[in-house]
Amino acid sequence: MNAKCIMIQGTSSSAGKTVIVAALCRIFAKKGYRVAPFKSQNMSLNSYTTNENREIAMAQVLQAEAAGVEPSHHMNP
Repeated sequence: MNAKCIMIQGTSSSAGKTVIVAALCRIFAKKGYRVAPFKSQNMSLNSYTTNENREIAMAQVLQAEAAGVEPSHHMNP
């Protein structure tokens, strides 16, 4: 089965993308889908160190928790 992807885009910072993605992660995870958030570029100064000893944005940690998956540097390279 091919993976299906959804991309959420906004026209500015603080447009609500992080919250929408966290909500979608939670909804799809509860429906039994395998979910993983991804952010290709991070402009935030707030970071989290993963179990892999790599830094990712706090937004991806929130989204990973909503999806019920372990935060990984693959979500925010």
